[in-house]
Amino acid sequence: MPAVRHAAVEGLFYPSAPTALREQVEGFLHDIGPEAEAVHPRAKLLIAPHAGYAYSGAIAASAYALLRRTHTPAIRRVVLLGPAHRVWVNDLAAAEVDAFQTPLGRVPIDRETLDRLADLPQVIRSDRAHAQEHSLEVQLPFLQATLGQFTLVPLVVGDTGAQAVAEVLERLWGGDETLIVISSDLSHYLPYAKAKTVDHATVQRILRFDAGLTPHEACGCEAINGALRAARHHGLKPRLLDLRNSGDTAGGHDRVVGYTAIAFEA
Repeated sequence: MPAVRHAAVEGLFYPSAPTALREQVEGFLHDIGPEAEAVHPRAKLLIAPHAGYAYSGAIAASAYALLRRTHTPAIRRVVLLGPAHRVWVNDLAAAEVDAFQTPLGRVPIDRETLDRLADLPQVIRSDRAHAQEHSLEVQLPFLQATLGQFTLVPLVVGDTGAQAVAEVLERLWGGDETLIVISSDLSHYLPYAKAKTVDHATVQRILRFDAGLTPHEACGCEAINGALRAARHHGLKPRLLDLRNSGDTAGGHDRVVGYTAIAFEA
């Protein structure tokens, strides 16, 4: 029997019933305006948020809506990086299981591609780092809804640096068959007006390829910083898709969390 990483936050961050989950995701994607259907170069790398869908699902959808029209030729592999929230990780942790499960089905791990990282000292194998981690899991239903069948290269990013992440991404870069997704929220628990100012400044730094973000600016800063180095090296161009916070979606204004969606296009 294959070893499976079962969903840890179904029923909390998103619906546990498959029909309800698919309807919610499809609803978010349907609500994206006509700008998403405009002609743009293909997205190679996406930054998307990872909060509960009530808070950040609409923002994440602005990134994943691009895949509905740009995955021809088909994307067959998704390299997914997200920050460690539950288990302290030194550098990057790869999963050892055979598949990740969500209410929408199983996503097989691309073991052959993960094995390309075997000689890199900044990569370890740890199912424990993945078991309760939501930052990767919440991206999967959107990917399943937009791509259908694909293989997954999941990496939890911990205490590391931009160069270490960039080296990993270079190994995994691939061609049109490979999509890279960086999971990150922005500022946490600032008052609404302050958060808008801080998050706007952070996004402008990302759009300028400033690979010096800190955890106060983005919880996925290590993955973003490395991705910025790789994206710049490959000549990608960033495009801001959405920038809001929980005060705009489903929360109060006293303590908000910031979210953005950014596409890096060839």
